[in-house]
Amino acid sequence: MAHDALKDAAYRANLDIVEAGLVELTWGNASAVDRDAGLFAIKPSGVDYDAMSPDDIPLVSLETGERVEGDLKPSSDTPTHRELYRQFPSIGGVVHTHSDVAVSWAQAEQPIPCLGTTHADHFYGDIPVTRPMTKSEIQTDYEHNTGAVVVERFRDDDRAPAQVPGVLVAGHGPFAWGADAEHAVENAIVLESVAQKAMQTYTINPDATPIDQALLDKHYLRKHGEEAYYGQE
Repeated sequence: MAHDALKDAAYRANLDIVEAGLVELTWGNASAVDRDAGLFAIKPSGVDYDAMSPDDIPLVSLETGERVEGDLKPSSDTPTHRELYRQFPSIGGVVHTHSDVAVSWAQAEQPIPCLGTTHADHFYGDIPVTRPMTKSEIQTDYEHNTGAVVVERFRDDDRAPAQVPGVLVAGHGPFAWGADAEHAVENAIVLESVAQKAMQTYTINPDATPIDQALLDKHYLRKHGEEAYYGQE
């Protein structure tokens, strides 16, 4: 992927999360990675989306975390994105937002259970929440450690990031990812949607329980399994 194409992919992903209603002010960022080049492109820190152009998107070394192209500083969340890229080699794009309902679940430090097939179509089980970060983790390399607790959650649970393409960072908010930046945006949209649906479900029935494993398997695997048949491909 040429550098211009990489920057354009990140630029479009950032505009897409705004258009989807996942971002207020500058509370969010999206990135795209080119693993062959060892680079990722990410939103510049604190820049208004309306004032941003593809040329403003900085490029960061996947190996060192240093900015290698661009005049603007990359997002303060850059070390988190970098850690996810380094530890989850199957992903090609990352989105972080402070979307309303997903943040509420993160602040409650509760995973989002799979209560229905809308959720099951995209996430193979509940959307996990990380443990709270320690004082030391917060005070030293906070953004890197944010990524580290996400990785820890998935490793402790023996989860595949491709099957559960999102997480809630306790007290903070959601991160989502995908095979590329476009799919990361889609998964961020779905994450917020199922967070809202779960909250509304519990409002109607506080005793609601997750769907049966057979229904979860059917809906997830018909879209993502080896014998998937949903869609035109």
